[in-house]
Amino acid sequence: MLMQDLSQTVFRILRYCEHYLLAYNSGGEGIHSPYLFYMVRMLMRDDNAYYAWREIEKQRARLLCDTQTIRVTDYGTGRWKEPNRCVSDIAHKCLENAKLGQLFFRWLVFLSRESKCPLHIVELGTSLGITTAYLAAAHTKNNIITFEGCHNIAQVAKEVWAALNLKNVCLVEGDIDNTLLSHLPSVVDFAFVDANHTEDATLRYVDMLMSRVQAKSIIVIDDIHYSKEMERAWHRLQAIPQVTTTMDFYYAGALFFDPHYLKKHYRLRL
Repeated sequence: MLMQDLSQTVFRILRYCEHYLLAYNSGGEGIHSPYLFYMVRMLMRDDNAYYAWREIEKQRARLLCDTQTIRVTDYGTGRWKEPNRCVSDIAHKCLENAKLGQLFFRWLVFLSRESKCPLHIVELGTSLGITTAYLAAAHTKNNIITFEGCHNIAQVAKEVWAALNLKNVCLVEGDIDNTLLSHLPSVVDFAFVDANHTEDATLRYVDMLMSRVQAKSIIVIDDIHYSKEMERAWHRLQAIPQVTTTMDFYYAGALFFDPHYLKKHYRLRL
């Protein structure tokens, strides 16, 4: 097990170095669509801090120091060898990079302005609710449905949203394979897949989500370079005919479906 963990760590380091050297689109270079160019050049490179970020990051800091122990039910890759885990340990291992949550926030602020209707946003893998908070805080008119397998982790996430006064989040508990299709909205405008980090589960979840996407929808896959298995899943997703443009941020990858976009893959640094 130790050798396997070491091998995984070396794999991720090598992939990060490769990505850092090859990510030449970070300023929007080579991106032909004006819409996507704006999302990269103006929104990814925006250094302004938004009103909601400070309070969300206060909740992250609190979770990182939370010493309470909860029992974890794991439907994913089995990363939790012991069922009883400290909240701070879960926070250190599972909370998403703040830069990624803030990118989602900026994108959703922009997409909300563009849309005349509330956006329907889906998150697979709530964890402790910090990324959910970024999704929900972008605009209170949007509807967020987030799926979490573990009841006790979900309860901690609810405490985070209550502290932030976020009332546009609907949480669905249980095995995502059993709950996803029955709770999906008729249209998915934005989705973040951060649940079972295996090839089969990732492809299965995206297939279900794609039954509800439209031209301007975005699906983001977390940890696409987490393992060789997740990289295979990412490459298979890129090859799907309905997927036109893709963006690789190393930490995650975004799928776009507008038929007017070129079938092209971009690497970007957050």
